[in-house]
Amino acid sequence: MWAALTLNFFIPRMMPGNPAEAMMSRFKGRINPEALKALEVAFGIDSQESTFRQYLDYLQNTLTGHWGISLTFFPVEVSTVVRQALPWTLALVGLTTLLAFVLGTVIGIVAGWRRGGLVDSMLPPVFVVTSALPYFWVGMLFILVFSVWTNGALPNDGGYDTALTPGWNMEFIVSVLQHALLPALTILVVSIGGWILTMRNNMVTTLAEDYVRMGRAKGLSNQRIMYDYAAHNAILPNLAGFAMSLGFVVSGSILVEFTFNYPGVGYMLLSAVSNEDFPLMQALFVMITVAVLLAVLVCDFLTLWLDPRARTQD
Repeated sequence: MWAALTLNFFIPRMMPGNPAEAMMSRFKGRINPEALKALEVAFGIDSQESTFRQYLDYLQNTLTGHWGISLTFFPVEVSTVVRQALPWTLALVGLTTLLAFVLGTVIGIVAGWRRGGLVDSMLPPVFVVTSALPYFWVGMLFILVFSVWTNGALPNDGGYDTALTPGWNMEFIVSVLQHALLPALTILVVSIGGWILTMRNNMVTTLAEDYVRMGRAKGLSNQRIMYDYAAHNAILPNLAGFAMSLGFVVSGSILVEFTFNYPGVGYMLLSAVSNEDFPLMQALFVMITVAVLLAVLVCDFLTLWLDPRARTQD
């Protein structure tokens, strides 16, 4: 965590320019030195302080949640900007990632259990090919098919109809779901293939273990062997990958959100990098780091709970 926070501080400052200069260029240089100094302090890059002092201030602000002012959405505070975008990404990318993992795991279990059958022969090869396709290409293909060729049957821009007033009413909720359909379908199609392939291969390997043969010899039902013996153990290696995926949900699916102009964290992160928005970049990178570390930690405890071998002491 400390290493990630340190890199998060130094890497943006290695980029040419700074947010204050970028803000100054917006006003075409018509800004006095006092105002420029105030901007530098607001953006957390006070040039009159030493780098070490800025680093200590940055660590303190990280612990207290004071990220300063966003250049991209000036003069809104970074915490406010992130709070507005995070629910969109969690709802879209989070639920889609969970759905892809569940569907991919179930299909992989069936394909591995019935090796060489219809499911194993058709679905894994198809989805493995789709998993190699770029997110933005699949997204643009869906826009062409479901929006352009169908005269706007599904929306392809933004998170909701801007003519509506945001709120918990049916019209707004339906608009949000319609705008999320194509981005969610893009993420699902591209990401599900990896889960299918890994789970299928894990099942094939696990079915060759001695304890599965012992279960068959004891006369246990195929359903119990499939789930309690094979799938229960085959899913353990996938948990680490799923934990990483859940952690990176916070960063959003940048290419998907950019393709569909979706108001999530991924689109915000791209905008922050383009505008040299140090406070917003650092806040988002810290969120991503914390989310990944927490997800992996939860995965470790979950593996300890599911796998008795991990609790065995030498």
